[in-house]
Amino acid sequence: MLRWADGAIRSHWAQNAKPEKNQGNPRRYNWRWCRVSAGPRDRNVASGAFEVLEVARGVLLELDLDVVLERVVEAARQLSGATYAALGVLDESRGELERFITVGIDAETRRQIGDLPRGRGVLGELIDHPETLRLEDVGAHPRSFGFPPEHPPMTTFLGVPVVAGSEPFGNLYLTEKVGGEQFSEEDAQMVELLAEFAGVAIDHARRYSRLDARHTQLQRTVDGLDATVQIARALGGQTDLGRILDLVSKRGRALVSARVLVIERENGGQMLIAAGAGELPAGLVGQHMDIEDSVATPVLRTLKTMRLEESPHRARFERNGLGRLGVKAAAGLVVPLLFRGKGYGALIALDRLVDGPAFTAEDQRLLEAFAASAATAVATAESVEAERSRQRLAAAEQERARWARELHDETLQNLASLRLALAAQLKNPTFDGAIDAIKDAAAQLELDMATLRSLITDLRPAALDDLGAEAAIRDLADRARGRGLEVDLAIDLAYEQGRRKDRHTSELETALYRITQEALTNAIKHGNASRVAIEIEEDQSNVRITIRDDGDGFDITAETAGFGLVGMRERAELVHGTIDIETSAEAGTTIRATLPSQPRSLALSA
Repeated sequence: MLRWADGAIRSHWAQNAKPEKNQGNPRRYNWRWCRVSAGPRDRNVASGAFEVLEVARGVLLELDLDVVLERVVEAARQLSGATYAALGVLDESRGELERFITVGIDAETRRQIGDLPRGRGVLGELIDHPETLRLEDVGAHPRSFGFPPEHPPMTTFLGVPVVAGSEPFGNLYLTEKVGGEQFSEEDAQMVELLAEFAGVAIDHARRYSRLDARHTQLQRTVDGLDATVQIARALGGQTDLGRILDLVSKRGRALVSARVLVIERENGGQMLIAAGAGELPAGLVGQHMDIEDSVATPVLRTLKTMRLEESPHRARFERNGLGRLGVKAAAGLVVPLLFRGKGYGALIALDRLVDGPAFTAEDQRLLEAFAASAATAVATAESVEAERSRQRLAAAEQERARWARELHDETLQNLASLRLALAAQLKNPTFDGAIDAIKDAAAQLELDMATLRSLITDLRPAALDDLGAEAAIRDLADRARGRGLEVDLAIDLAYEQGRRKDRHTSELETALYRITQEALTNAIKHGNASRVAIEIEEDQSNVRITIRDDGDGFDITAETAGFGLVGMRERAELVHGTIDIETSAEAGTTIRATLPSQPRSLALSA
């Protein structure tokens, strides 16, 4: 069903029909297809109709509203033969124009004309009465206001309303038909037909734009939820604060498409740039600034998000904060890392890369939700680090107390007894007594030296530095045997067996030794074990330790005053390894650790 004027007949090239009035709309016609002949006028109408159909097909395939409007204006100008064409888009009130798209007027002329029309004068006539309007002289119309001084002269006029989705959308305005002729009835028919197709295309494009915007919003919401879940998963078992902050900065930047994302945290009365991702100046992460100069400071005081575009914050950023350190930004969000009412730092996202540089309200909502999840991980890491520090201090104090007891109870008391014996001999000196005293003193000194040597070995065995992990662990096993423990030891390390040219790093060798030492100490002191089996083997990538004892086991979740289990886990984590502990009263305790190989040559080259 197409719109045609009375008497319009398709050419003999088309299968056509006689028009029948549509009772629902007297300006519409239903067509029954047949073959007819046509005169020159009819051929012009038919040719124009096919041209409209060709244009309409291209317009209907387009889903970008701005492109649709531009194509419609250009098509209307070509179909009608107008010199100038425009499409005025109505605002929400349908009382005036909010957009005015023109074709035929160059940019300089538009600049000289000044403000675009709002829908008064003859243009307003079509807004008030949305019907096709043809004028021989637009200036003679009663509502004509005339034209601005720099406006090109316009006489003939054709105006056609555009309806999209049963609602007025705007009007097509065509002026100055080429050759000075008046716009004809056929011109009006073609533009009316184009306007009808344009209304459909505009409605489709608007619906698509709304759906696309909704889809984009939903996708961003899903992305935000996914980022929150991913950060929770990534950080679920992570307790290293530096690693957490690095992950948060990278995931947060990707979430809101920021050019830069920086994390600032208070540290020692200053503001520390703790992590960052994106286009950062070299050496920025790790720098400090005065706490009053940072844009994060007011956010951490109020615990509310702020925008960098606000002038007081921009001045602080540019003069004293990150701007002074070489970071440039046109817009940004500063979001607190908030957990249980406490700020653990601030995320500073700068310059949105897509449709930016300003961030949307949706960006702010997503980043705030993400920051809440990240703050939980940061707070947990700080708590774990604080607990580890407390346990390290407690363990150090415990070790000092043990050394003090052993030195006092054994070495110092033995030396005191030796001094008393020698002093008694000096009061009543005899040759035979002096000889016996010297012999006793020598024996006692030998025992005390052995005790001191054992303490020194526990602290740091010389064999570990001079000969490597295998020699130190074999010596450790021998000393455990001396305390009544049966030890089965099997060691296969690449360097000691000649499969590798260089030793492992000191950190890895120390971890091997300390994990074994702690396991043996626990087996003797706490597990009441009589036998321990130690297996240490190395492949191309890892060193694996398995230590089994036949002791009574223990409650792995119970709090203890010692540092053994925590110490073993920390040793493994320091060299990026893992450790697993199984224990029960029936099966004893089994400790398995996997530590990545770290040859010294590779560590030095890195």
